[in-house]
Amino acid sequence: MSARHDAVRAGLGVGLAVGVSGLAFGAAAVTAGLSVAQACALSLFAFTGASQFALAGVVAGGGALVPGVAGALLLGARNGLYGLRLASVLPARLRVLTAHGVIDETSAVAFAHPGAARAGFYTTFAALYVTWNLTTFLAAVGASAVADPSVFGLDAVGPATFLALLWPRLKESPEDRKVALAGVVIALAATPFLPPGVPVLLAAAGALAVLVR
Repeated sequence: MSARHDAVRAGLGVGLAVGVSGLAFGAAAVTAGLSVAQACALSLFAFTGASQFALAGVVAGGGALVPGVAGALLLGARNGLYGLRLASVLPARLRVLTAHGVIDETSAVAFAHPGAARAGFYTTFAALYVTWNLTTFLAAVGASAVADPSVFGLDAVGPATFLALLWPRLKESPEDRKVALAGVVIALAATPFLPPGVPVLLAAAGALAVLVR
């Protein structure tokens, strides 16, 4: 019972804390040129923050939809690896619904509480999904009510939030820092010559370069 209680408490804490970041995405999405409905649809059906911010960033830069979606899918591919590890502890009968909630935060709570992985996973999923979508809607509506939301500098919210999500990993893992540095170098070198969105895709090659080395 104590393990389950701890997992539920951790899930609620993580879900509510991270869910507030939906404010950043809603504002960034509308500032990038998406409608309120499009921003909300991304949160409802994509529901993976890094991929959503990446897509909004490409749209804001004037990039085409294909590289934007490709970049978002590339970032979201890691969730499939989480799913492989979680398959043995989560119920098969709810697999379609459960798959939608396999993201960084839900996986982290489940892995941290092996004695109550299901409780941790579903609590985090429910708290984060509701909070993220609610805050996305509120921020998108608020940003759309402003004649020119770009005057508030909201276009920087997405990249700043994305960096905040990555920063703890960069502080803890030397290998992640190497991957990040390689990605930055590749993206900066390609940006003057390629359309928006494509340098982001090429930056993923930084991970391969580090692995090969």
